[in-house]
Amino acid sequence: MKILLIGEYSRLHNSLKEGLVVLGHEVILLSSGDHFKKYDSDYSFHSSFLSGYWLPRKIKNVIYKLIGIDSEKFERGLRFYLLLSQLKNFDHVQLINSDAIETFPFLSRFLYKKIFKKIKNRSLLICGDETPVIDYLLKKESDYSILTPYFKDNSLKKHFEYPLKYTTKNYRKTFDWLVKNCQNLIASDLDYKIPVEKMGYSVHFIPNPVNIRKIEFQEQKMNDKIVIFLGINRASYIKKGISYFEKALKIIQEKYAEKVAVIITENLPYSEYINLYNSAQIVLDQIYADDQGYNALEAMAKGKVVFTGGGKKFMEHYNLKERININALPDVDSLIYELSFLIENPESIVVIGKRARAFIEKEHEYISIASQYLEAWNLKTVS
Repeated sequence: MKILLIGEYSRLHNSLKEGLVVLGHEVILLSSGDHFKKYDSDYSFHSSFLSGYWLPRKIKNVIYKLIGIDSEKFERGLRFYLLLSQLKNFDHVQLINSDAIETFPFLSRFLYKKIFKKIKNRSLLICGDETPVIDYLLKKESDYSILTPYFKDNSLKKHFEYPLKYTTKNYRKTFDWLVKNCQNLIASDLDYKIPVEKMGYSVHFIPNPVNIRKIEFQEQKMNDKIVIFLGINRASYIKKGISYFEKALKIIQEKYAEKVAVIITENLPYSEYINLYNSAQIVLDQIYADDQGYNALEAMAKGKVVFTGGGKKFMEHYNLKERININALPDVDSLIYELSFLIENPESIVVIGKRARAFIEKEHEYISIASQYLEAWNLKTVS
């Protein structure tokens, strides 16, 4: 089968592609590379002109200040349009989310219609901010969510423009159109499955694929100091609760000055990011989550102890009796307690790291996950 994947925010589509290729399928991935992260893509619609040169960048900034329009969205849409002639004879297309092309909603719908005329078997992946996800979170039925900081302080609204845009008229129109024109909705983890189902949609739940052949397990060895890694994406700093980690780390560094070393990075390309955390035993990923994001899964595959989503809902869903990560709560004292325990009991880092790898191999192995996608897409019925 020939499969088209559109969009990439985490390496999910890259790993899915690798699994599908092993199973004998031809796969083409189109994406912008997700800005500074620079994820691999077969064809790119990155806004390289308006973001890469001084004068166009200045003009873009002036236009945005004057009329509030992001010109890079137009460039991405135009670059995608120019790729359309090369997209032929596909059996299936999957969008990473309703804003997979990262352009204006009206232009997204125009481009999706062009694609869908050529490809009759289609699916929409929900693996991040999306209309029904944000709709549900705005109901405030969860103990906490990525919108919790916004609920506590409405002055932060500007920092939540990205998730909140999915509830505006044009983005909602795009999502509703895709629901009508895609055969499948697929959710990649519990943070999306639960809200989407609560809002009345039926979804296939398929965990994120992780290429364990590329990610080598490293049994954690305790050296002079335990290394703690925190990688910051400034755009998602508030909604991932990074300030809680920073406050906890400040106290931990004072309390265990002779026992820990801390690495903090910001806005690194993916290839640099994964290399920098290789020396760490503990990785601080995110607060406000029930499940793990993609960076957390890859770190767990390496055998690291990751602070991320891992609470009751997660443990019950996977029928886990022992921790395979640390459930990171929006509570500095809780984070300090958990970090202190690991530092004072370094053997627990080794044990949890081994469990983490075993969990990834069982629930996220990329070839097995690729098979689940093929089943959800029902490609056997495609001629």
